[in-house]
Amino acid sequence: MNWNEVKGKWTEMKGQVKARWADLTDDDLLAIEGERDKLVGKIQERYGLAKEEAERQVEEYEKG
Repeated sequence: MNWNEVKGKWTEMKGQVKARWADLTDDDLLAIEGERDKLVGKIQERYGLAKEEAERQVEEYEKG
């Protein structure tokens, strides 16, 4: 998955991200704006995870 493409299609992708990480709010999704680093940060914040674990989850999402 190319994050430049994700950023361009963020409006369409938000539903998939919300399905994977249901604790993310609509405001979180707006703030993320399709940026990988912001997604990792919000996952850390909402789920109380270490950065490494949040990164691992996003990597899994990228592969899937």
